[in-house]
Amino acid sequence: MKTTLEDLKNRRSCRSYKPEQITDAELDAVLEAGTFAPTAKGSQCPIIIAVQNPDLVKKLSQMNAAVMGSDSDPFYGAPTVLVVLADRSMANRVYDGSCVMTNLMNAAQALGLGSCWIHRAREVFDSDEGKALLKEWGVEGDYEGIGNCILGYKAQEDPAPKPRKENYIIKIK
Repeated sequence: MKTTLEDLKNRRSCRSYKPEQITDAELDAVLEAGTFAPTAKGSQCPIIIAVQNPDLVKKLSQMNAAVMGSDSDPFYGAPTVLVVLADRSMANRVYDGSCVMTNLMNAAQALGLGSCWIHRAREVFDSDEGKALLKEWGVEGDYEGIGNCILGYKAQEDPAPKPRKENYIIKIK
């Protein structure tokens, strides 16, 4: 339990990655953690697409950047992208997918990996190009993009946490 609490307190978004790919064992461990995220009524409505092909990672990065009107790399050179999507027909899809994203990032921290939640998955996979990718990957159904969890080995140390704000917690007894 102590390790879990330390990981939760020490996890930071990583925005600088080494070019080496993470191991299959590390990837599998992070993915498994994602599948154990809580979902409304145990629906398990999200899915996770693990992308490690460098050309596809680059394409996803370019599509994501285009949503921002930018040509920078919003994936910060991370070699792995985990795309979390959720069944659009489920009322709690965004919350369920957010829990998956959180589990992925916390598992990455536990393994010593860097991670960061990158937005704009909804816009990317609502586009014709994004829908074509899903079809190419064999994803059937009506899914909404929840987020992209980028993974890799950290190129620099994590920054110190910011102080917690006052009145973050209100106790009523």
